[in-house]
Parts: sequence; structure tokens; C-alpha cells
Amino acid sequence: MSKVHSFHIPVMGIGYTIDTPLKVAHFGLDSVISLVDDILLEKLRKMYCTNFGIPYEEITERTKDFRAERITSYLNLIHKLAEKKFEELKNASAEKAHELKEYFNLLPDNSAIKQEFQRLTAKHFNLDDIRSWIKSNLSMGSIDVNIMTKVDKDNYYKGEKLPTEYNDAHAALRGFANSDLRSSIVLSAGMNPRLYGYMENFEDFYPNEKGEVKKKIVLKVSDYRSALIQGRFFAKKGLWVSEYRIESGLNCGGHAFASEGFLLGPVLAEFKEKREQLSRLANEVLTQGLTNKNRILPKEEMKFIITAQGGVGTNEEHQFLLNHYQMDSVGWGTPFMLVPEVVNVDNHTLKILKAAKENDLYLSGISPLGVPFNNVRGNTKDLEKLALAAQGKPGSFCPKKYVCLNTEYTEKGICMASRQYQRIKIKELNEQALALEEHQKKYDAIVEKSCICVGLGTAALLVNNLDTKTEGVGVSVCPGPNMAYFSKTMSLKEMVDHIYGRANVISRNDRPNMFIKELKLYIDFLKNKIEETSASATNKEKNGLVSFVENLKSGIQYYETLFSEIKGKFEDKKNSIFSELESSKRDLNLLVLKI
Repeated sequence: MSKVHSFHIPVMGIGYTIDTPLKVAHFGLDSVISLVDDILLEKLRKMYCTNFGIPYEEITERTKDFRAERITSYLNLIHKLAEKKFEELKNASAEKAHELKEYFNLLPDNSAIKQEFQRLTAKHFNLDDIRSWIKSNLSMGSIDVNIMTKVDKDNYYKGEKLPTEYNDAHAALRGFANSDLRSSIVLSAGMNPRLYGYMENFEDFYPNEKGEVKKKIVLKVSDYRSALIQGRFFAKKGLWVSEYRIESGLNCGGHAFASEGFLLGPVLAEFKEKREQLSRLANEVLTQGLTNKNRILPKEEMKFIITAQGGVGTNEEHQFLLNHYQMDSVGWGTPFMLVPEVVNVDNHTLKILKAAKENDLYLSGISPLGVPFNNVRGNTKDLEKLALAAQGKPGSFCPKKYVCLNTEYTEKGICMASRQYQRIKIKELNEQALALEEHQKKYDAIVEKSCICVGLGTAALLVNNLDTKTEGVGVSVCPGPNMAYFSKTMSLKEMVDHIYGRANVISRNDRPNMFIKELKLYIDFLKNKIEETSASATNKEKNGLVSFVENLKSGIQYYETLFSEIKGKFEDKKNSIFSELESSKRDLNLLVLKI
């Protein structure tokens, strides 16, 4: 499947992009489905089967491998329905002529097939004349999936613990591997060697003689070293990483996997510089890995693409990532939260997101995974959570149990946002007889944890008028800081026109450059880290903070050189960019004194 767009829509939350491919794939747009919640997938499968008159047979939890089977069935359904829409569009009936025109209208203006289409239809729009050309030249977008590799809890059947392959991430992987999809699996949230090893069991992940892979591996990474280590790890097994998806540690939505002060610009520069080296090393190891398994060797060297995402907000930034750093695609996530025809966002949450300013968007401690999580103030799940705590009933009753990973008090994992865990933790806290202020601080940290594995999927139920009796109506939402600069509901056409520079949907003129925004986020993150570090910190902890500062200083130096050397780019922002870099250097010097 050839790419016709220079951007992709990453996974957002659990339910926000759960059926996005059905809405955009026929327009040639790639998007990603989360595989966390098989209960939600099953509800939507039932809904779509009903809507399209397709026989539906429920996959219940009485089936031993129900999670994998639900995922396979849902993906096959979305694949079937998306392909049907695409085929209808390609057949170019009079009823679908508007969608056909929309396909070409969305393409970037420099697209070869768009220009050819315009040439063919310049004099008159005769569907019969161009139908065969359309069938030969149009490409459908990829229906990709995402697995958070560490969300891999053990599972039980009739009271007995099941083998590892029934763990959540393993079962999700199997569900995708057994599906009809010819697409990619995006692996995020860090390395899971056991899960990676499990991929060896599925034929679709191996390259054929032509170098084609039916099910491609995409790695979300934050730096070159991580890409090299994981790429070689897979290659040793005869598996190829087809895409390295570089994500900003802090200037993105969802969980924030902050690096040790390594900024996006320098990271992208290293990938650009070492791209050939990465390809050569990975291909060498792949050849050996396939030889060791007596498998077919591709006739030519395998190729990969490198993409980036996190905080991009203008066409100028988009083009800069493509041209200067030679990225193959750019991920646009957060702004699409304001495009209801693409993602599932309920009306109340939509209003909150449109009104959100910088101070409303913050890095929170609500995730039960213990990883900082991008949040927006006033979301209904947090209000619901706080109301329960005020009534003396903190914690969720944990209806889905996807992040039951904590074994601090129990042999079987429980969730840190659950009522069970929080009651134990609060009882333990009360027995410590701490000073009032210290007690309150620790209590707040306990009850801050939110049931996001439910909350991040609820919007999909509300938008589609599905039953929320089990889940409740509280919605968790995970926009990146970029949301502050987008403030209106948009159509798909408006959003794509903005990405390609044909329109501008940002009304504010004070939006900082994406690299500067990330730098500021890292400095704020470091300030909080220093405040949380006690005076009795070990030398190792202090050295870690110093190293963080040095990495940021190195990043600032890189940006000073970059913005001095590039001509004709960001000219209207350069004065403020250099001013912010100077200000950031002063902030870092003060933080060094604190350390």
C-alpha cells in the first residue's frame, strides 16, 4: 500500500480512534486503533454488525481465548467495511462522486496523482472515462493497531492462572496476527522482550523473498539508541522493524515518557545522520537471524521509514520535519480531537477541549501505571473520582481490570486506581500519624489515580449512544499541550487543509514553535523533579539531575545553531525563539544552583 499523504493519525486514548480507520481509510489516510479494551471492541462490533445488517455472534468470556478472538473479529469487520467503502469510491458511481472528489481534494497539492486527476478532469468530469485510471491509482489508508507493551497483565480461567500467551498484550498481539489485516502494529511504552519473542510464532511478521511483510512492526522510540537496540533485537529473530516512530517525550498526548532531557530536534538530527548506519546494521543482523532459522532471505536490503510526532501544529513545522530531517510522515494527534467526524469525542468533552488554555493542560499523576499523564482540568472522570473520594468512597470498583499490575499487597495484581488498593493504602497512611500537611499530600497522591482504562473509552460509548451502565459516564481525556492553540470544532477537510498550508485554523498568534514548547515543558518537568528530590539525595540522584541539565543545555546550543543557519523558515518567530532560548539558559543556570 503506497502512502499518498505525508501525515498519519496516531492512536489517541482507548476509544477516541477505535473506529477512525472506518472514517478515513477510504480517503487514503493511515490511522491507529488501540487494542487495550476488548470489551469496548466487542460492543462496537455488535453495533456495526447491526448497522450494516451483518450477522453477529457474541464472543463471551466463557471462551478461553475470548480476548484474542474479539480483537480478531473486530479488526476483520473494520477491514471488511473499510474496504467496501473504498471499493465503492473506486467504482466511481454517480452517488459516490462527491467522495471521490473529496479523496483528491484532501491530497497535498504537490501530489502526482492529484495533478494527474486534475488534468484528466480539466475539461469535463466523465466518470466512465477515468474509472479504470482511478482503480489503478487510488490507495487505501492503513488500518494500524497499537499495543502498550507493558500493559500485559496475567489472566485466569476458572480460577487457574493461564500461560503467558494469554496475558493481555500477548492476546492482543495474537488477535492482530490472526486477523485479515495487511497493516502495522505500533508497539509503545517500552521494550517487552517476552512479548517481542512471542512475535516469532506468527508467519505474517516475516519478510518474503521480495522483502514484503504482511504485518509490519512499528516501534515508538524517543532516541536513536533505543531504536538501534530494539531494531537489532527483532532482527536477530528474523523480524524487521518497518518504521521507527519518534515521539516527543513531553510535547504529546497520553502518557509522557520523558527522556533524560534529550530534546526532539537533536534526536531527529541523530536519526538523519545515522539512518544509513541503522539500516546497514539491522540488515546485517536480519540476514543472520533469518539464516539461523533457515528462512527465505529477501533478494534486496530491507527498507524502513522514520516518522515523527508530538506538538506539531503548523504547515511550516510539518514541512520542516519532512524536508530538513527527511521524515517520511508526521503524526498529527491532539488537533484531531476537535474533528468529531474522525474521532469519538462527546459534546461535553469537546467543549472542555475547545476552551482549554495552557494552564488547563497539565502533566498529572492520574495514571495507575505510575507514568506522568497529560490531562485537562474539569474532565468528567476526574470530577466523578473526586466526588466519590469526598463521600468517603475513594477509588474505582475496577470493572475492566486492564491495569491490574500492582502486587504490593496481593499475589494477584490489582490496580492503583481501584477501591481495593486505595483503601489498603489509605489505612496504611492513617497508621503513620503524619503531620496534617504531609498526610494530606500523600492522601491526595493516592486518590489522584483515576480509572483511565475505562475513562479513555467512554466517549466512544457516549457518541454512539451505547450502554454505559458498567462503565459510567465519566470521560478521561489525554490531549497534548498543543490543544491550547486549537479552539474550534473542525471538519476533516479543514484539518487537512491546515496541515497542508491551504488554510489556518489557529486564531491565536502567540503559539510558540514546537521545539521551544517542548524545551519549556522539559524545564518545568525538571523544576518539579528537583523540588521532589530531598536534601538527602544520593550522589547518583544529584548526578542524574546534573546530566538532565547538561542534555538540555546541549539541546539549546543545537537550536541556537539550527535557527541561525536555516534561512526562509520560521522568520516571523525567530526573535521570540532566540529570546526563549536565552531565557531557558538563565532558568537552567538557576536550577543548577538549586541542585
